[in-house]
Amino acid sequence: MTHIPSDARLDQLNAWLQSFAVRYRLDVASLAPASADASFRRYFRLGSAAEFGKTLIAVDAPPPEKCREFVQVAGLLDAANVHVPKVLEVDFDAGFMLVTDLGTTTYISVLDEKNARGLMRDAIDTLIRFQRSAREGVLPSFDEAFLRREMELMPEWFMGRHLSRKVTADERKTLDDTFTLLVQSALAQPQTFMLRDFMPRNLMVCEPNPGVLDFQDAVFGPITYDMASLMRDAFISWDEEFQLDCIAYYWEQAKKAGLPVDADFGEFYRQLEWMGLQRHIKVLGLFARIHYRDGKPRYLADLPRFMGYARRVAERYAPLWPFARLLDSLEGRAVEVGYTF
Repeated sequence: MTHIPSDARLDQLNAWLQSFAVRYRLDVASLAPASADASFRRYFRLGSAAEFGKTLIAVDAPPPEKCREFVQVAGLLDAANVHVPKVLEVDFDAGFMLVTDLGTTTYISVLDEKNARGLMRDAIDTLIRFQRSAREGVLPSFDEAFLRREMELMPEWFMGRHLSRKVTADERKTLDDTFTLLVQSALAQPQTFMLRDFMPRNLMVCEPNPGVLDFQDAVFGPITYDMASLMRDAFISWDEEFQLDCIAYYWEQAKKAGLPVDADFGEFYRQLEWMGLQRHIKVLGLFARIHYRDGKPRYLADLPRFMGYARRVAERYAPLWPFARLLDSLEGRAVEVGYTF
């Protein structure tokens, strides 16, 4: 059994699990860490002899982590025939959940040249099923304020804290102009259910495939967002040919499913790229914040990947060239302070 240092939250979780251990035939003593997370949520696996599986997952999500949202979105996904954990028990006030276990095989742990096409197409088909079920007024709106709040993480945490750089007036204008372009593009797209973290790290190889995790932040937003996050991922990079193959497959299948994607593939691809850039800008700031505020330095290693994503998009479209020049300046500063891109 894996030893877990005692803490007050863990003691509370153990007591909570004991309160219905007989019902699910839980082996509470087997509780062991199941995965790490960028948030303050923790996941533990424990044995069970119930019909729900040999193991279950106990979730420690201290408020204000999103237990209520997890349960709500799990219901929406399940109704759309998407494979997600089943919520067996929940204490919203304490921030505890007991859910079914989708296993230990993440997409990112097994993806290779032989299986990538099939696995990614399974993921895309799953995404389309969820998007087809969308209706307005159910999930929070990914509106202009939301979009801008995310992008402001970059000047605050990546430029200001990580690079110790004071943002000049010219740089601020470049940021504002770029943010406005990206907001306008995002809001002009058809809006649908959007998972926000739809990426190989949160997809499980299981039956039916895939299982989907980490969906409590779902919103109602631009139709290209989840495909952008799937193909321009924090932890794995694809060559452009494979990206185009997957994006074209999504576009064709979405049209067949009646989703309102742009009829012109070139314009759809531009929308997806600009949507991806909004996400890349956010993540540059977010990963720096996770390091400096939350004490989780491992995410810094993925900053160069996002700088590369942002650079390729900014260099491809003339309206974004000023932002590309800003990235040039930031990369030079990063090298000076000993952080190599």
